[in-house]
Amino acid sequence: MFRKKSRPPRIQRELVPRRRPWNSLDCLRLSDSLADSIPGNRYPVCRKQRTQIGHLLVLDTYNDRWALVTGASSGLGREFAARLAGRGMHLILAARRTQLMNELAQELLTRHGTTSHIVTIDLATPDAGRKLHEEIRRLNVDVELVINNAGAGLIGDIETTDPDDVCRMLTLNILTLSDLTYRLLPDMLQRGHGAIVNMSSVAAFQPVAFMGAYAASKSFILHFSEALWAEVRSRGVTVMGLCPGVTETEFFTRAGAPGWLQKHTSQTPSRVVRKALKGLEKRRQYLITAWTDYLITIFVRLTTRRAAVNESKRYFRPGRRLADEIDQDDVSRPESLTQQ
Repeated sequence: MFRKKSRPPRIQRELVPRRRPWNSLDCLRLSDSLADSIPGNRYPVCRKQRTQIGHLLVLDTYNDRWALVTGASSGLGREFAARLAGRGMHLILAARRTQLMNELAQELLTRHGTTSHIVTIDLATPDAGRKLHEEIRRLNVDVELVINNAGAGLIGDIETTDPDDVCRMLTLNILTLSDLTYRLLPDMLQRGHGAIVNMSSVAAFQPVAFMGAYAASKSFILHFSEALWAEVRSRGVTVMGLCPGVTETEFFTRAGAPGWLQKHTSQTPSRVVRKALKGLEKRRQYLITAWTDYLITIFVRLTTRRAAVNESKRYFRPGRRLADEIDQDDVSRPESLTQQ
């Protein structure tokens, strides 16, 4: 008879205590670089955990901190103020229309119990940045978040464009924004946390006929913000360029194109601000708030520059006037090739 083949004795595995999986609290105790540099680390930080760590580096916290919002009397500026107050931030509101800001401050106090300090100022003047910074210093508060939202647009042909209006627009869009950024960034770097959102536009990705100075100013803001993002990111501070497309604000009416907004698809200020804050928490260098606008910017890169700027002529008629300081309401998306 055949013998039953005997099996070899089972080898008892040595019971080695396993390390418990990391939870979110463990991940938050380590910075991105520290977690990656641990030799033999069996539990690397996942993408979601990296995002959580990044949140801590953007802002110390929203609650009971101060934010500066320029162009806060309406449009995107007003929406930014409302959302930040809802997260517990106190606000410095800067714009020209005092009554609208007073109404907003009272509403935010009633709904959220936050403090709002109102600064009535024309940000299109050469020394506006210095004056606003002096007012902030007088308040003796640390500004944790800056929303450089105030901007202006100018639509028109060469013959009807006033050079003084162009200078005023460029002062607001470029000089004041740059001045405030350079005055407020050093304190953030010293503290090791903070953030600045500079309002650009999808118009920044191409030249736009009949509003060439405006589109060029938005290109400056985008490149300026991306450069600073690279400089300060490793020090816990984030600078993000926000590039919305057509948004339901006063921009086109005040820029001299009444009725243009009604003929094109647009985003709500609420949607733009919600996506902006989410992108800021992810430490984005720039953010386009609609995927259709993002596809347009890709298409502009693939086509010739001549075709892109010629296409932009379809969207605006000459003979318009300057849009005074709008509460960013920048969001022009005349950017060629877009039907939005």
